[in-house]
Parts: sequence; C-alpha cells; structure tokens
Amino acid sequence: MKIHSASRTLFSLAIAAAALSVSSGALALDDEAAKGLMKKSDCTKCHAADKDKKGPAYKKIAAKYKGKADAEDKVTKFITVSSKVKLADGGEDEHKVIGTKDGKEIKNVVQWILAQ
Repeated sequence: MKIHSASRTLFSLAIAAAALSVSSGALALDDEAAKGLMKKSDCTKCHAADKDKKGPAYKKIAAKYKGKADAEDKVTKFITVSSKVKLADGGEDEHKVIGTKDGKEIKNVVQWILAQ
C-alpha cells in the first residue's frame, strides 16, 4: 500500500514539474522575435535600446514605467494606436503602429521594451 502511495506522489510531482516547465517556457520573452518585429515595423528608425534617436531609448521608456501597474497597458496602447508624438528635435510626428495584430507578438514586444 505504501509503495502505491509513494508512486502516486512521485507521479503527481513529475506532472506538476512538467506543467511548471511548460508554463514558464510559454511566458519566456523571445528577444529575437521582438527585435525582428520592431525592425520590420520601422520602430528602430526612431528608437534604440540604449540611446535616444528621434524618439526615446527603450531603456528610458522602461525606466518611466518601472513599477507601475498599468505599464503593459500603456505601452501596448502606445504601439498599437497611432497618435501624435513630440520628437527629440521639438517637432511632432504621427507615431506608427506595430506591424501586427497578433496579441502574443504585441505582448512580447511590450515585455521586451519594459525589460530594458
């Protein structure tokens, strides 16, 4: 009876570990996919990871939203809804939207930006 119970416990632990592994992998940030989509969407014409161009560096954006509960929502809206933005040179321009409607791809880009 004890062997059967121990086997069941080990089996349950193995299933739990596998589930945790899969869910952690599913949430993993895909750096290359984020960078590729941003390049394809022309984001890199105005933004860079660590230096200002026409627009702020991604590190600056991440710092602005660090610790804020609505950070993902704000950045998601910013990259998916076209709006007027002020440029580093003082001018204004229409901010382009990200080149996808796929929620997972958008979330990956947003998380990449906020991780800088």
